[in-house]
Amino acid sequence: MTTPWLDRRQLRAWIRLRAVTELLPGALDTQLRHDAGVSEFEYFLMAMLSEAPDRTLSMTELARQVNATLPRLSHVVTRLEGRGLVGRHPHPQDRRTTNVRLTDDGWATVRRAAPGHVTTVRRHVVDTLTEEQIDQLAAIGDAILAELDPDGTMAATYTRYDDQEPGRPKPAAGT
Repeated sequence: MTTPWLDRRQLRAWIRLRAVTELLPGALDTQLRHDAGVSEFEYFLMAMLSEAPDRTLSMTELARQVNATLPRLSHVVTRLEGRGLVGRHPHPQDRRTTNVRLTDDGWATVRRAAPGHVTTVRRHVVDTLTEEQIDQLAAIGDAILAELDPDGTMAATYTRYDDQEPGRPKPAAGT
């Protein structure tokens, strides 16, 4: 079988996507560490908790939402727990399940980091694009995600704002 090599147009698009996926996380991480002393992944985890009922999710559901293995998630939760930003508790109806809850200090950290995070997302992504390009970016993301997440394992995370009224943010501070 012959490898279908990328042509110049395809290579141009791929290399640019690769550069964005390499550079954007660092820009987000730098802002979050500066403003709130948390990594981008820690902020994302806390933002998912901030949007959950009672700011609480099971470890399994949280792992699914942030696309982390349970061992990785456990390590990060332990670190955040040591800083008083989250707490682990047995599920009230199923003692075999562990819940993670965002503490008041964790909620304050998310709220402190959110304005700078949104500003950084706007500066590096949203404000660099036209309205049409924003829609195209969402469509491109959907096309790629259909291949990367065919079972929709993370769909609840990346489609959570699809039916939301434009210009009306959710009360939680996650992006």
